[in-house]
Amino acid sequence: MTAPDKRRRNVTAVLLTTSLLFGCTAPTLVAHRAEAVLPLNRAWVDGHFVEYVTTDISDPAMAKALGVNSVPRLADAVAVPPGRSVLERVYKFPNNEQISVFQSAPAPAGPENRDQNYSPLWRLVLVRWVRPEAVRELKSEEELLAAEDRKDLVFEVTGIVVNCPVVRGRDGESLRGVR
Repeated sequence: MTAPDKRRRNVTAVLLTTSLLFGCTAPTLVAHRAEAVLPLNRAWVDGHFVEYVTTDISDPAMAKALGVNSVPRLADAVAVPPGRSVLERVYKFPNNEQISVFQSAPAPAGPENRDQNYSPLWRLVLVRWVRPEAVRELKSEEELLAAEDRKDLVFEVTGIVVNCPVVRGRDGESLRGVR
């Protein structure tokens, strides 16, 4: 056996051993595809910025517009009995007056998350300003609800479900690999 063949056999043995040791937790490395780059978005949670990615939407037209996976089945999560839902609300301003507002975010992001309410699945709530003179940036769900009580804006709860995992939490901590 030639030296290159022995090296190739040793590398194969190391890769096989590593694969067996780590099972499905080890990332699969494919030539030229060691990572994915997704558009990073910002939202407000309790007056703090968080960063998230959008990967899936139940509405086909929105999925096409954003270039993400169309997953109509995500809308089935809306039918879960009250009190059992895995959905949080994301407040979206369809006229882009401001960035979205999330109900929660992991604290901190990653395996040490202590926020039991956080879910990466969001039910889309459209926010429309009723009184133009009241338009301002709102940074939390509490501010949104107060503005609704004052009749400054209205909510339209949709059946659209979006998968938007938070990758950098309100404390600035991020998932491994987020730059």
